[in-house]
Amino acid sequence: MIWRRRGDNTLRFVAAVPLGYAVASLWAAALARVLPMARSEATITGTLVALLLCALFAMYAYGARSGWRATWVLGLAGAAAGGIVCWSVMMTGRV
Repeated sequence: MIWRRRGDNTLRFVAAVPLGYAVASLWAAALARVLPMARSEATITGTLVALLLCALFAMYAYGARSGWRATWVLGLAGAAAGGIVCWSVMMTGRV
């Protein structure tokens, strides 16, 4: 029983810190590419939103029903942001 709790807490930590940071970074890139403003303003806005998202993802990881659920939800959010970035690169042709 104690190993199950330790495993769940470890999974929540992995979902909160490295995965949450990676997903927030993907959302920063996605927002910087699709926001309809100057590149510099879109980059700053995307970064500020990503800082907020990083904190929200960490809170969600510890508030979710289980560590696996937090990992899957953050993974889906990262896949959505990665899809937006890939779509934007294919449409505009610039990296």
